[in-house]
Amino acid sequence: MDICHREHLHQIDLLAPAEKKITDREYHAQRRGQKKLDERNRQLRADGLTPRKTNFQTQKEFLRSAIEDAAALSHCQEDFQNLLLAKYNVKLKVSRGRFSYLHPERGKYITGRMLGTHYEEAYLLELFKENAEREENKKKTVDVEKYNIESEKAAASPSNLLHEESLSILFIKSDLRLVVDLQDCIKAQQNAAYANKVKLSNLKEMAKTVAYIQEHGYNTRDSLENSFSEIKSHASTSRKELKSVEDNLRKVNEQIHYTGQYLANKPVYQKFVKAKNKGQFRQEHPAEIALYESARKFLKGQSADGQLPSMKLLKAEKEKLLRQKKEAQKTYHYYRDYQKELNTICSNVDKILGQPHTRQPEKQKSADIS
Repeated sequence: MDICHREHLHQIDLLAPAEKKITDREYHAQRRGQKKLDERNRQLRADGLTPRKTNFQTQKEFLRSAIEDAAALSHCQEDFQNLLLAKYNVKLKVSRGRFSYLHPERGKYITGRMLGTHYEEAYLLELFKENAEREENKKKTVDVEKYNIESEKAAASPSNLLHEESLSILFIKSDLRLVVDLQDCIKAQQNAAYANKVKLSNLKEMAKTVAYIQEHGYNTRDSLENSFSEIKSHASTSRKELKSVEDNLRKVNEQIHYTGQYLANKPVYQKFVKAKNKGQFRQEHPAEIALYESARKFLKGQSADGQLPSMKLLKAEKEKLLRQKKEAQKTYHYYRDYQKELNTICSNVDKILGQPHTRQPEKQKSADIS
């Protein structure tokens, strides 16, 4: 009998990389740090003070905690990188398919491999993917529940206008595709078997199209066209609003850039103003003086009263605009996708009715006919 089973012990693969890699050096550094912290806290308590920190963390353990926290909330690498920097002031570097992290108090990056397998690129990218899928499934569940509630309200209401408005507000993306015109499909004309597959696929899409217009209460072709025009107008408006927010954000980012440039070179410029030999001083510091003067010129041009903006206020404005941009993107993407779907429906209805469809079809990803 195997000794591990006989003694009821768990088997450990000593050759497999550790999920959390803690070396002897880090282990002893943590123990020494905790001991010193406990001694300091005892002295603070003796003096009648409450210690602010009771658990000592090595720099590597701080990184692990920050990575775990940020990764649990991230849906992609960009989310992860932004959260690490904003919440923990930890910088992420990606080089040759490897993640490395810079502790706020270090000058050298620590690789994910030194922290453990759960802090490397492969594991984290898979985790981001799972987070995104979980969020998407959650969103679909909420959308379906919301759709059921709205449908019940609409059915109970005698007002057709209210029914149409509730449907125009709610949009759940479907898998509808354009009906293929066999006359324009060269491959179908050359291959009879492929043509049959296209015909079957067209029948499926026509059936789904008919189910869609019945479900959404489109009684006439005009009502469908009116709905498309309305959503298209919303998409255009939301796109303009998004562009406006992006323009404002770009302007604020410029102001933050030049304000930082102004403040960074101001001490050198003040010395230049006080220097007895200004020509020599300018020759010794040409870059700093040029950067200061260009930043000052830009900022004065942006100011109506000649006052330079506060960095604190600029950063607060940037945060507000970033939130507005996120909401504006959600709104625009919603109406853009809705417009594409209704365009597909309109095109399919025209083909079912045998009417010419003059509208340019929206670009769609190509897919094999099933």
